[in-house]
Amino acid sequence: MEIIHTISHLKESLRTLRRAGKTIGFVPTMGALHAGHAELVRLCYAENDVCVVSLFVNPTQFNNKEDLRRYPRTWEDDCVLLEQMGAGVLFAPSVEEMYPEPDTRIFDFGLLDKVMEGRFRPGHFNGVAQVVSKLFAYTEPDKAYFGEKDFQQLAIVRAMVAQLRMPVQIVGVPIVRGPGGLALSSRNTLLSEQERTDAANIYRTLRESREMAGTTTPDKLTDWVIDQINGVPVLQVEYFEIVDGDTLQLVASWDDSETVVGCIAVFCGNVRLIDNIRYK
Repeated sequence: MEIIHTISHLKESLRTLRRAGKTIGFVPTMGALHAGHAELVRLCYAENDVCVVSLFVNPTQFNNKEDLRRYPRTWEDDCVLLEQMGAGVLFAPSVEEMYPEPDTRIFDFGLLDKVMEGRFRPGHFNGVAQVVSKLFAYTEPDKAYFGEKDFQQLAIVRAMVAQLRMPVQIVGVPIVRGPGGLALSSRNTLLSEQERTDAANIYRTLRESREMAGTTTPDKLTDWVIDQINGVPVLQVEYFEIVDGDTLQLVASWDDSETVVGCIAVFCGNVRLIDNIRYK
């Protein structure tokens, strides 16, 4: 695996590979890699000649400086996992390399970034769009892979690609879960063993709610999910919304959309976890 720290070196290496007729797949990450990331890399490597992975904790998508400081960083373990999974290139730039000057671009995603995560993390998705658009410009991938756990982020990236007319195919990869059903996340490393056990109630409740979807309305099911999860002392729901899978707007009826998804953010102690479940 080739480890690259500068944009110029990355462009040069990928230019050589393209001239040789190689297809480029790309997996952007912020490190602290786990089995969910490994699945992204596995699929990327399977569908492309070369798998490029970026590892960069992007400061512009953190609206909370303490959250940025606490974000787990596990460089050596990340390199081992990527080697094992067959990544060909690891791009690990510094903040100064990615932002030699402030990025003042403001993206307009309509209502996509005003709900759910956007409502509670103002500026987050603009920061995501800033860094992902930069990474796409540097790697020029044929395909890029994102986990469906970050469902709203996936919608934002697709909207950004359409706006900027970038010739990259965005591939969503299903959520990878641990033994208790907890969606794998880099933030899970901040949980105690007991908190991990308690956090498994999030997916358990979502799974049960899917079985109830045909017998109650979306608003009543929303209340039920929130009450069930808040009933676990260490858990506190920040939001749970049942939305159209494309517009991310609330649905009043199960017939309002062909794709209906329940998206949730929950604090487990001081750790913020997100998850989602598809109803139809």
